[in-house]
Amino acid sequence: MSGFDLLLKIAGGVALLLWATRMVRTGVLRAYGSQLRRFLGSATKNTLSSFGMGIGMAGILQSSTATALLAVAFAGKGLIAIGPALAVMLGADVGSTLVVQILSLDISWLSPVLILLGFVCFTTRPTMTLRHLGRVFIGLGLMLLSLKLVVAASEPMRDSVVLQNILSALSEAPLFAVILAALITWITHSSVAMVLLIMSLSVAGVVSADLALVLVLGTNVGAGIVPMALTMSETPTARRIPMGNMLFRFAGVLILLPMMEIVTPYVAELSGADVGRQVANFHTIFNIGLAIVFLPFVGVMSRLMERALPEGMGTEDDLKPKYLDESVINTPTVAVACATREVLRLADIVEEMLRKSISVFETNDPTLLQEVSKADDQVDELHEAIKLYLTQVSVSELDEDTSARCVELISFTTNLEHIGDIIDKNLLEIANTKIKKRIEFSEQGWTELVELHRMALDQMQLAMTVFVSGDVDIARQLIAGKEKFRNMEQRGGDKHLDRLREGRIESIESSALHIDMIRDLKRINSHLTSVAYPILDASGELRESRLRVRPHSEGRPAKANT
Repeated sequence: MSGFDLLLKIAGGVALLLWATRMVRTGVLRAYGSQLRRFLGSATKNTLSSFGMGIGMAGILQSSTATALLAVAFAGKGLIAIGPALAVMLGADVGSTLVVQILSLDISWLSPVLILLGFVCFTTRPTMTLRHLGRVFIGLGLMLLSLKLVVAASEPMRDSVVLQNILSALSEAPLFAVILAALITWITHSSVAMVLLIMSLSVAGVVSADLALVLVLGTNVGAGIVPMALTMSETPTARRIPMGNMLFRFAGVLILLPMMEIVTPYVAELSGADVGRQVANFHTIFNIGLAIVFLPFVGVMSRLMERALPEGMGTEDDLKPKYLDESVINTPTVAVACATREVLRLADIVEEMLRKSISVFETNDPTLLQEVSKADDQVDELHEAIKLYLTQVSVSELDEDTSARCVELISFTTNLEHIGDIIDKNLLEIANTKIKKRIEFSEQGWTELVELHRMALDQMQLAMTVFVSGDVDIARQLIAGKEKFRNMEQRGGDKHLDRLREGRIESIESSALHIDMIRDLKRINSHLTSVAYPILDASGELRESRLRVRPHSEGRPAKANT
């Protein structure tokens, strides 16, 4: 077998391992993501419970990085303090080693069973949760299969003189070995996959036990770098967690690296002759040791990180509110005015999302699609901040008008957030399908969609005017626009059906996308017009019911059958 074929097989096995790890993580998050986030928020009241939660989260997700990102998200919103979040990270480091421990056992026979079980769960689709669990089972089966492939492909490398010389040089330069392993872990974004790869190469006799343990230290450094790199754009508060965890890992490696000649024999004595077991055990022992040594110092590290990354550091974060002044909360009238400015800022962002969304369909530009989708993160952040701010304002004793205005602000903000979600999760998904499948709308169909979109933008402008002014006439105009939109939608639907009956290819291919796009624009219009109803209701402009009253309907006896 040539060297190229050998490297190709190993690279294929590693790629399968990385993909399988991602499948498991994605399946778990889609099946139980909301529950995991809720548990993380409720079990971080003290250091020990946070540590335990970190172990459980990383064990389930098979990734300390995924756990880190969840902790960072909570810290960024002020839902978890830095100290408990660092404890979560120490627990996650231990939890990710449990996955390695399980996969280090000789359970390769489970691979076809798990893949078959996952296939059945994924294809039969009795429930969405079971479908996602099917993805998890397939991922686990592929992980076991990939490890077997890597071991089998690596065995011929034992006889390579060139490789032996390279590995010998690495053994004599442990610091360089640590840096190399850290770099590879950062590139692959998976410490679990990296440790399993080291274990497979050591089982195949390619890597010696001494070098394998040093590479595990490097993997732990790389595992600390990954969440740091992924959170560089976050707020200073959020970035304190991965940086503190990185310092814990780095300190542990610095302490242990000079002592590896002493440590290695003890690991071999504890684990026996099985080199793979030595790698798995050392990885677990190292992270448990980190937790024991540094768990009492999470408070000290938290204060150190506050000094290293103060809140004012860096550029202004656009995700944060600009006008919600905490100092005027006890003055409700002024606070409501501040909230109104922030809501208008939120409305401008949503309007820009809506405006750009049609350009995504027109240009088929995936970069623009990502840009519009990213804006929804800002919408969600501002929506949450405005709600919390107005909740604090409502604690004070409010007069009737101010209380009603708070309700209107929360209602309009919620509708804007829903519109952002519709654009991000529905309209952009339709656009993504159009781009991927290279579908084109018919000329007439596209013209109708553009007109509906333009009408939705006009309604957006009216809704913002009604929100600010409370003008009854403009509110009536907004409701009339809803009726006009409905008529346009019905005419467009009828024309689309006519084109389908005529057998037009473009209309047939784009029919599902066309109908879904109309539906989503209609939903956006409904959310926009809701701002007018409280104003019209207060002025007596609304009927109690839209149902037509039937004359003589009350008390009329039913006709007897004849």
